[in-house]
Amino acid sequence: MAVDLSYSDQVTGLVAKTESFIRDHVLPIEDAHGGDITAAGGDTVRADLQKAAKDAGVFAPHAPIEYGGHGLGMSDRAPVFEAAGYSLFGPTALNIAAPDEGNVHMLAHIASDEQRQQFLAPLAAGDVRSAFAMTEPAPGAGADPNALNTLAEKVSGGWKINGRKHFITGADGAGFFIIMARTSGEPGQRGGATMFLAPADTEGLTVGRHIATLDKSMLGGHCEVDFEDLFVPDSAVLGEVDQGFAYAQVRLGPARMTHVMRWLGAARRGHDIAVGYVAEREGFGSKLGDLGMIQMMVADNEIDIAATRTLLTQACWELDQGSHAANATSIAKTFASEAIFRIVDRSVQMCGGLGVSEDLPLARLSREVRPFRVYDGPSEVHRWAIAKRTVGAARKAAAAKADRS
Repeated sequence: MAVDLSYSDQVTGLVAKTESFIRDHVLPIEDAHGGDITAAGGDTVRADLQKAAKDAGVFAPHAPIEYGGHGLGMSDRAPVFEAAGYSLFGPTALNIAAPDEGNVHMLAHIASDEQRQQFLAPLAAGDVRSAFAMTEPAPGAGADPNALNTLAEKVSGGWKINGRKHFITGADGAGFFIIMARTSGEPGQRGGATMFLAPADTEGLTVGRHIATLDKSMLGGHCEVDFEDLFVPDSAVLGEVDQGFAYAQVRLGPARMTHVMRWLGAARRGHDIAVGYVAEREGFGSKLGDLGMIQMMVADNEIDIAATRTLLTQACWELDQGSHAANATSIAKTFASEAIFRIVDRSVQMCGGLGVSEDLPLARLSREVRPFRVYDGPSEVHRWAIAKRTVGAARKAAAAKADRS
């Protein structure tokens, strides 16, 4: 069977336009504000950048065509998202930043026609932002979603939601929330979750403090959110009752891969800066780039970039075939989150004192990519899941062999 890894003219053209847009319009703003989206102007700079992206024809590459996007599948998104991620502000400019990008993807696949009109259309257009509220303080849902504590109780005409969430990305300023709440079972049990849609101004929904984190480029912070007798109508149920965890898989695998795409772009910028530096910097009687130890770091970065792209390609292909690609996305996410940090860390090291200074963007890139080993599932949880699937498959094979004997 032939394997074609080429992209269509539409995709390669969009990549080229995205690269030019990022270089000419976005990087200068990021650099002027040290990668801090709040310092750059928050939603004001978002609106300005997104207008410029629309004018450049690069806005919303992932969104359905009928909602103003380019309608790209997962495989075709990869090089475009990587090009956007070359700047920390690039994903915001193209409206492909987390959590909005993942929410657009999920709403396009799950939402009813009415929900698409009310929530998906303005989100895809960049008229509003959104938040996905699942993570809770201990002992609630975190890396283990089955620990979900937030409770939705059926009442006349709808549901009443009570609970607390934290580390909710983009919560401050979001126009609406997708809320994961328990509708059956007990914390620790599998299943029993439902997703609900709620406008941010709904009575009983309160966005609390920003939890300070290493990264500064995600608009709206990572916040505490409280639900106190929050009423939502039956029409606010996203998908079906008690099927929230199953529906979340529509979002989680693709969202992990788009994180890989975006942060690979950031890592590639760090690598490009370091290679440009060592190619010209004199030291120890030659250019630094001619020294064996430096060459080893350059080569290891190239290997990590190539390997990340390869694992990403496999996972995106499986997703485009309609698979949940649970194992492929776990493998790609785990490897990439660690490889991306290694790339940036080596780049810092190659540039010496400049690497840890604010004279180059490397220090802030290091700060931004480090949380990826935690976000969307810690590496340890993904390794556990990969091993569990592998061992489980071996046991099934052994049992099937015994049955045939």
